[in-house]
Amino acid sequence: MNKIAVIFWSQTGNTEQMAQAVAAGAKEAGAEAVLLHVSEIGADEAAGYDRLALGCPAMGAEVLEETEFEPFFTALAPKLGGKRVALFGSYGWGDGQWMRDWVQRADEAGAYIVHDAGLMVHETPDDAGLADCRALGAALAKA
Repeated sequence: MNKIAVIFWSQTGNTEQMAQAVAAGAKEAGAEAVLLHVSEIGADEAAGYDRLALGCPAMGAEVLEETEFEPFFTALAPKLGGKRVALFGSYGWGDGQWMRDWVQRADEAGAYIVHDAGLMVHETPDDAGLADCRALGAALAKA
């Protein structure tokens, strides 16, 4: 059984809703999934999971949240080689550059990206967006 950590940061609750749906999709697909706020786990512990789903919204000038999530991801990146990783998050402006940059960083770290472009939802996820999140969790479980 695949052990998946769904690790997220959320300010408004949008990315948290996405994370909950990703975890539900992974569990529905038969994986053991744990949902964690980024403040609850360090990079070394996260690297111990078989697969990772990482969620962070676009912040500021389309960057990852800078106080908690960016330092976590920077510490985690060298440990991603050969690991299956799904990236997701919400945004309210811009065109998704933060996600393209994030996918590139994970790819350069040697991660196998599930859903090559990352999963983005504009603002609050609707039913279709949450369904996409569940599908992402299931794809990560089966990858």
